[in-house]
This record gives sequence, structure tokens and C-alpha cells, in this order.
Amino acid sequence: MTELPRRQVLGMTAGAAIGAALIVPATAEASPLTADSVPVQGQAEHGGHWGTAPAAVPVSLESWFDNDGIDTAGARGGDFDGSGYTFPGEELPAGEWEIDGITYLFPASATGAKNNIVALGQRVDLPPGRYLSALFLTSCSYGATSGTATVHYADGTTTSAGLGGSDWYSGSGALTAPYRYDPNGSKDQHQVVIGTSELAMDPAKEAVAVTLPVTHAATEGSSSLHIFALSLQPVAEGRALSLRGAHSTTSLLDNGAQSVEATVVNAGTVGILASDALTLSVDVPGARTVAPGRITRLSPGDQARVTIGIRPSPGTAPGTSRGGRITATSHGRRAAGTALDLTLGVPDYQPTDASLHTHQAPYWFQDAKFGIFIHWGVYSVPAWAPVGVQYAEWYWAQMQDPTNPAYAYHRDTYGESFAYDDFIPLFRAERFDPRAWVELFRDAGAQYHVLTSKHHEGFALWDTKVSDRNSVKMGPKRDIVKELFEASRRYAPELHRGLYFSMPEWFNPDNPWQGHAPRNPYTLEPLPYTGYAAGKDYIKDLQAPQMLELIENYDPEVIWCDIGGDNDSHRVLAEYFNHAKNSARPIDVTVNDRSGIAPHDFTTPEYTTYDTVVTAKWEASRGLDPRSYGYNRATPDDRYMTTEEVIHSLVDIVSKNGNFLLDIGPRADGTIPEIMERRLRETGEWLKVNGEAIYGSTYWARMPQLGEDLRFTVKPNEAFYIHSLAEPGSTLTVGAPVPVRPGDRITMLGHHRPLTWRTTNGALVVDVPAAARRAGRHTWVFKIDWRS
Repeated sequence: MTELPRRQVLGMTAGAAIGAALIVPATAEASPLTADSVPVQGQAEHGGHWGTAPAAVPVSLESWFDNDGIDTAGARGGDFDGSGYTFPGEELPAGEWEIDGITYLFPASATGAKNNIVALGQRVDLPPGRYLSALFLTSCSYGATSGTATVHYADGTTTSAGLGGSDWYSGSGALTAPYRYDPNGSKDQHQVVIGTSELAMDPAKEAVAVTLPVTHAATEGSSSLHIFALSLQPVAEGRALSLRGAHSTTSLLDNGAQSVEATVVNAGTVGILASDALTLSVDVPGARTVAPGRITRLSPGDQARVTIGIRPSPGTAPGTSRGGRITATSHGRRAAGTALDLTLGVPDYQPTDASLHTHQAPYWFQDAKFGIFIHWGVYSVPAWAPVGVQYAEWYWAQMQDPTNPAYAYHRDTYGESFAYDDFIPLFRAERFDPRAWVELFRDAGAQYHVLTSKHHEGFALWDTKVSDRNSVKMGPKRDIVKELFEASRRYAPELHRGLYFSMPEWFNPDNPWQGHAPRNPYTLEPLPYTGYAAGKDYIKDLQAPQMLELIENYDPEVIWCDIGGDNDSHRVLAEYFNHAKNSARPIDVTVNDRSGIAPHDFTTPEYTTYDTVVTAKWEASRGLDPRSYGYNRATPDDRYMTTEEVIHSLVDIVSKNGNFLLDIGPRADGTIPEIMERRLRETGEWLKVNGEAIYGSTYWARMPQLGEDLRFTVKPNEAFYIHSLAEPGSTLTVGAPVPVRPGDRITMLGHHRPLTWRTTNGALVVDVPAAARRAGRHTWVFKIDWRS
């Protein structure tokens, strides 16, 4: 892993804690919970009039702007991040600009003009009205950050929720620029981004203002949330839909159809039910809809991503561009529609940003939620670091620094003449049992595993042909990658297989990431780089060929790159995607955000997570160890994550649209420490009971959580889940606009008898008998079955 700043993804939403939001027409009888709870005046059993969702209302923020973060080549003077860097105005819009169907008022970049707000608790007045949500264009300097935003209503009440953004220097976003200006006015050729963040509002009340979170002033080294634009989505009386973010994808559905995606927002005051028979189809010359999208349950204010399967007509060349339309219909009546440009078919990928950006995380990865990371290599022999302070797998780099504890530890334990490469013969893997490993991962409830094929030490765990510095020529004398993948295919075929790959190597003499070839840290005398013949072009002769070996010989479904830096990733990833889709047995593959180029499928915060929903796919990783991915012999059992902490982390991450890649560090002999195995098995026991609320779920767009103890997930068209991280009492009270209707069946997973429930003072109250409380452990999951 790396201690460098992580790439972070843009595209966040934050749901307000709406409480007793009444989403009903003024003439209807009000329910204490939601509009779904009672019949709505004017709604027929089948169909009914569909109105038009009001257009978003851009709000001028000019009087609140307090930071100049946009420059042009001829107009300098800005300072976005407190260290003199700015966005390039030449690459950004100005004035009204539509993003995913929402019109924003983007600021100009005139010399000296302020063009964004640094969130420090300002109260921003709104045009009074009833709104579903506030949509912001945001970006952060010096790391992702968030805080609590408060919406103020005309009746004096408020609602609050998290509002945040992601770091401008990396990730994906609604607006991207290929460079930024440095303090000297030169172009720093690195992509910077501005993304969208959404804050749910109570549409039953007239909103008048929003108070922004309190983050930091724009100073070097401090995380600050910057807001460039704000638009408000009004609520519509009656039945109304809004379609956002419609686009064709390069992903295929299970039936082989090409996927077209759109986010459907219920912008009205009437809930969508199965009786509405709401379907979405695509009309485009050169293709036909073969798998319509369907919505059978969507409460007012809620939203859902829908996939529509299309099949290009014979003779339509892959990559053909055509204008088309997505139409939502209910019993033959048009409910909503939007025009879009589609790419029909999936052409071969080209080694360009534009082509690689069309790739996205496959649906299996989006549904999997839980994977196992395995850090195993030569570093597993010394296996030492100060507990909870630094990575044990960074031992070689850390022992170079006389001020680092690893420097003294190595000298005192092994002696000054013992080189790091002297650990290679001690990395024997003599007790490595790949079948036992994959069966453990399966029993843990994981859906995929990712092995470190080569860490920063440059020691490959496969039979690479471009260097003898590998586990077949030295150390274990085994092809670790091959053995693990073969066992996975044979004994746990339901698992997806992935590989980690470090882009640089610390001390490779042809391109040393640490600035020098191997040397004795105590005498500074040069040392050999065992198994490697210097004189190569590191990228052309080693890095790229090794990545292609893994791709072509082992068929990994995940390539998990690390560090970035010098690379040939455009060419390698184009080959990866083409190899996967054109092989005799095509597979859906994915790549993370650390290959050194902008295109990626998901982002990867490590030993941290997000406070709000991130709508672009992400994956959090961390070790069971308090700070290390590789095995640390110094860590006592009581410092590892508890099973409850693992499950709470999993639930929290999934509720915000993330996957959880939980790491284990095997010992050098191939055994998995007993405490790690126990934690995985206990997690698997919980998932056997509660996995339906995790796998294949998605986030609730209104809010990911309520308070410290409640999280929410949704199984589209099937069920809504409430996760209580604390053991409930005799009743569970949820003060949120939970999408429940009379007749819905509520159960607690693991206790299958229906529970009685009611609404009281705007809250859902569920009776939880003692038998149900005893049936749960770690996290108690309540299911609202929409199909009942």
C-alpha cells in the first residue's frame, strides 16, 4: 500500500434527516410518515395523469463567494488551495451549464473575481419554495472533507445532514480539467475535478436558507470544502418523474444486451407502485430495447438507477453514435422522457483517456460489496512495525531512515550486514494451502479476493519471464498466483479473482522510486537487486510486460494498481479490456484509480471512509490490523478489529455505495493467523443471515444513515433495510421518511416472524420482542418487504 494522498472520487450525495416529511398534496389527508402510507387524492388504481417535473432553479452565489480558485493564462491572481494553485478557466464553463439534467450557474473566471465559497458555516438564503433537494458543485483542497449542513424552513424548523466533496486533484467528476495552474502560472499537467453533491430537503415545507458545513479556511495542508454552484430541485404536485444522467455504457447485462443507464427521480407527491407498471425503454435507430427497465416501488423524493438492455441491429458497427431517447411509460401513457446521445455496441478500446473513460465497474463488482485483500511477500518474513503506527509491508523502505524505528529494530534483530534481500530464502510458503485459503474466503462471505502479485519490493509472486526476481526462481519456488487462482476456480468458483500490482519499485536500479538503488542503510554501500539484471527500460521492459503477463496468463477480473507514477497504462489497460471482452470466454473486468492515468472504474480510500454517499463507485480497504496490511508479528490479538467492528464497517461502507476490501496478512510460511481466520469466519456467519441486505443492494438516496446507530440499504423494487448497529430495545424508532406503506411486512433478519409496526409523531416504530433481539448480533437488520 501507499502512504501518499489517495485518489478520491467525486459525485457525492447527502440525505437530510427529514423526520416527519409529509409528501402529499395539500388537499390530501396527511400521513404521519410518508405519502405512500395513505391513498392520495386523484390517484387511480392504474395509471393516472403524469405531470412534468419542474426544472431546477439555479441560485446565484455571487454575494457569498469568498475565494478565487479559477485563473486563465492571461488572468492570474487566484489561490484555490492556499498554496497558489488554481483551476484553469479555459477548461471550465461559464454561465448556465447543464449537468445530468440539472442547470447550474457556473461562475466566471475574471481576474481577481471570487468564484467559490469556502464552507465555514455561512448561511445562504434560498428563493423560498418547496424542494426535493439542493444540488451543489463542490471540490475540496487538501483531501476530501465534509461537515453538517442545515436546511432552514419558513416555519422555523430545520433538518441537518452531511455535505461533502472530494479532493480536486484526483478522482472523477462532473467537470474535469486536464491541468491546473501552479503558483508561477505554469501548467501542472494533472487532471483536476469538480463534482456534484446532493442534500435532501423536506418537500412538505417551504425552505428559506441553508447553512453550510464548517470546514477549514483555504490554507496549505488543511482540508477545505469549496462550493462553486447551487441549484434547487422543486417538488411537483401529483405524479411526476425526472430522468437524470442518462447514458449508454460499455457494460453488458446477463442476457448479453448492452446496458443503458438512467437515474429516475420521483419528483412528485405520489408514490410509484407495482400497479403503475412503470417501464423505461430506449428508442434509437440501429438498436432495439430487449430488456426494459422497471420500477415497481419509488416513494416521493426517492431515486433509483435503472438499467435498460438494448441490442444493436445486425450491420450496426460497434461504436456507432446515434441520437435517441429514453421514455418512461405507465399503462401506455408517457410519464417522462429525455433525449441522449448513445454509442451502440462496444468497440475495441483505444489507449486514450476518451476511450478508457467509457469503461465502468462491472455489475458483479457493484453488487459484490465484500472482498478479501491479501498482502503477502518477502516483507512477511521480518513482519514488523510499531503497532498501529505504520505499515509492516513497508519494512524495507522504513529501515533506510535512521529516525524510523525499523532502522534500529533491523540492526538489533538481524545485524547491520543482513540485507533485505537476505529475507528472500526465508520466504518459503511451505504451509501455503490455496484450497484452504479460498474456502475460508468463501465462508467469510466474500465475493472476490485480491492478491498482491508484486508489492513495492519488486518480488513477483508468479512465473514472470522478464525478471528472475520472483517466487518461482527464488524463495517458495512456487507460482503463487497460479496456485491460488486454480484453487479458486476449482473449489470456490463463485469467487471473483483479482490481483494487486505496484506500479513502481522502491529500489529498482533502473527506476528507483526511493531515489537510489539498493544499499546498506548503515554503511550506504551498494547492494545487488537480487534476481534482476539492470539496464532495462523500466516501463517498456518490465512494468508493462509484467502487467500483460498477468492479464494474458491469469485472467484477473480485478487489476488493483498502486502508487501510479511512470507508466504505460493507456496501452496496458486498453489491452486488458479488449482481452477480457474478446477472449473465447469473455469476463467482466475492472481497474482502480492508481494506475497513474485519469481513467478508472472505482476509487480507493484506505484506512478511511466517507461520511456521505459517493455515487461514483468506490472501495474502502484496510487491514484487520490497526494499521498494517502485511502481517505484523508485534500486533497482539486484542489490537485486531473485532467482528463487530468489521461488520459495522461493512454496513457503513455499503450504505454509502462502497465496497469493503478487508485485508489479511499471512505469515511467511503461508498460514493465516488464527485471529484473522476467526474474524473472517465470524463475519461469514453474520452474512449468512443478513447478506441479503448487503449483496446486490444500493444506497438510499434520501440519506445513508440516521444518527450514529442507523444505516439504510435498498434492494431495488424488492425491499428496504434498516441496519441498527446497536442492539435495539423493545421498540426500534426511526425518525426518517422510511418508504413503508400499510400492508408492508416488516421482519428482522434471523427472526422470520412478522413484527408489528406503526407510525407515531412522524416516526416508524417497530416492536422488537426479546426473541428477535436475541436472534441478532453485531448489527440487527430490519426488512421492509415491498413485495408483500
